[in-house]
Amino acid sequence: MAAKRFGIVAALPRELALLVGKLKPDAVSLEQGIARYELPNAVVVAAGMGAGRAMLAVEACGDVETLISVGLAGACSPRLMPGSVAEARVVLDTQTGERYGAASTTDIVLATTPVIASVAEKARLALAYDAAMVDMEAAAVARLARTRDLPFRAIKAISDAHDFELEGLSKFAGPRGEFRTGAFALYTALRPAMWPKAIKLGGDSSRALKALTAKLQQVIAEP
Repeated sequence: MAAKRFGIVAALPRELALLVGKLKPDAVSLEQGIARYELPNAVVVAAGMGAGRAMLAVEACGDVETLISVGLAGACSPRLMPGSVAEARVVLDTQTGERYGAASTTDIVLATTPVIASVAEKARLALAYDAAMVDMEAAAVARLARTRDLPFRAIKAISDAHDFELEGLSKFAGPRGEFRTGAFALYTALRPAMWPKAIKLGGDSSRALKALTAKLQQVIAEP
């Protein structure tokens, strides 16, 4: 079987929902906590947050010609606004210091960290690495792309500004890298002071994912 043109890797199924529409994920993959979809010229996979789950997602892609890390990211710089889409030229693994080039004409550095970044951490990443945005998976995807000698891209939807933080998000990560939405909703419902921030994050994330979907549809359709 010929290789698919693109392997598109995200953390959460929500980040891919608009792209895959009404397609059903592979049942076998779901047993492992991996949502895998096949488009005509792309395999689209969400396996959870973090490097380990991103590696599983890449494996689930199978034989592809290009790997693309996609999904939500936080801004580390005021130059990137919530609701927008940005493509990185460099991906930095903050745990190892490794840098990976990406197929982009921008000057944007994307930092990958093991946990959701606080405002203080975003500021540190901007100062130490000139990072414009931060995620939890791109470096793992980039590492595997390099190992396989595949072209790599990192296209991210900006969910939150450099000075925005919703405290406690990390505690809602499940054992398979899933986000426990129900538990987060209950936690937030009991804390009215969090409501304005939660509403803003939800709205900005939705706008960003719409923009990301439009960008990915354009990429997939390129000759």
